[in-house]
Parts: sequence; structure tokens; C-alpha cells
Amino acid sequence: MTMYQGSCHCGAVRFEVELDLAKGVNKCNCSYCTKARSWFAIVKPDQLHMLAGADGTTAYRWVPPGKPAAYLHHDFCKTCGVRTVGGGGADGKTDFNYVAIAALDGVDHDALVAAPLKIADGRHDQFDKQVADPGVL
Repeated sequence: MTMYQGSCHCGAVRFEVELDLAKGVNKCNCSYCTKARSWFAIVKPDQLHMLAGADGTTAYRWVPPGKPAAYLHHDFCKTCGVRTVGGGGADGKTDFNYVAIAALDGVDHDALVAAPLKIADGRHDQFDKQVADPGVL
């Protein structure tokens, strides 16, 4: 595990995260992640620590058709609009967090290239399944 720091573009939102890139990074082919070009690492809630600006974020929550509530939240800086972190869980609790890879500062390029890439099949609501042909992610 390595401790990384990350931030939005303007620096108002800052965080640190314990992350093992060798365990892999993620993408998803759902409609949101495809449009947002999401690239993230999933972490446990105790691995993510907000250093500044938690009150300076706004969250996007989308309720998929046929679902009773949003499962995921994507947090953005209110000032510059950069997505930094997010999470998910049922009944309003956070079971997991994610950090946007692009928001990490000073990440070793070789470690990112070597990190296994997992692509979830969110397009078919099968987040536990990997996409065999990622297409244009």
C-alpha cells in the first residue's frame, strides 16, 4: 500500500488515499462512466481521508430506471468542477469509496501502466462481471 495525495484542479478539494495499484484500477462501460471517461480505484472507506474541501463538493447521484434509489455518488469540486472521489452503498451508507485516478498527484507512471485494468459491465447492470471486449473506453 502506498499513500497518495490528490486534489481537484483548483486545489480546494484535497485528499489522501492508501492504494495498492498492483491490485488494479477500474473502468466501467455504463452510460455515465463512458461519457465521463471514468478511470478509478476502489478503496475501503477507512483508506480515504479528506484533507480539505469536503464541504466544497457537490455530488451527482443518478437513479437508474427500475431502481428505487441511487447506489453511487460522484463528488465534484464546486469551484472547478473536477471529480475527485465518490462512493456507493445501499440505504444511504457508504460501503466503498473510489478515487479518480486523474485526481491523484505525483503517481508513478510505470506503476499506472503496470496496474491491471478491470472493466465492469455496468451497461448491463452486471458490475461483478468483467467486459471481454471493452470497445471504445
